[in-house]
Amino acid sequence: MVLGHVWGLFSHPHREWESIRDEPCTIVGCYLRHVLILAAVPAVSAFVGAVHVGWSVGVGEPLKLTVSSALPIAVLFYLAMLVAVYVVGRLIYWMAQTYGAQVTLAQSVTLAAYTATPLFLVGVVALYPMLWVDMLFGILALFYAVYLLYTGVPIVMKITAEQGFLFSSAVLTVGMVVLVGILAVTVILWGMGFGPVYAS
Repeated sequence: MVLGHVWGLFSHPHREWESIRDEPCTIVGCYLRHVLILAAVPAVSAFVGAVHVGWSVGVGEPLKLTVSSALPIAVLFYLAMLVAVYVVGRLIYWMAQTYGAQVTLAQSVTLAAYTATPLFLVGVVALYPMLWVDMLFGILALFYAVYLLYTGVPIVMKITAEQGFLFSSAVLTVGMVVLVGILAVTVILWGMGFGPVYAS
């Protein structure tokens, strides 16, 4: 079912993680039912907000981007999120052996995908791109994603709570490294001419 686990991850995460663990999954299925749809939320919202509303960073007129500038940035942002989910899932699968977890690559990617759900959904605030508002909601979504990670790892991986805590901490560290990598690529792309162009 498309987006079938989203509500459960917020209303009863422990039970929902058990359902996710017991559901047959493939990487393609996970992407079609969840990632491809939800990753579009922040990308589309940021595009609409940047072009039609404009960023407010203080007093003065909002800063709007041109469509020709914002569109490639939004597309690259979307693709980066798709790649990041797979990369984190792949690293979860690689690390699982250290903790004695018997999981497939598909289960590892699924764990990464559903953990990222709050981060995808909070992207809707970019429709109204005010810096402090976006940062506030972004931090709250990050905290809940971390909670989902620490809740989900021992359930999906079928390991003890103690092992799950250590595993989750390692995954969190890897996730931060991936984030830094995406930021570094962003800086490089901006230097190559993919940076924002402000509408006059």
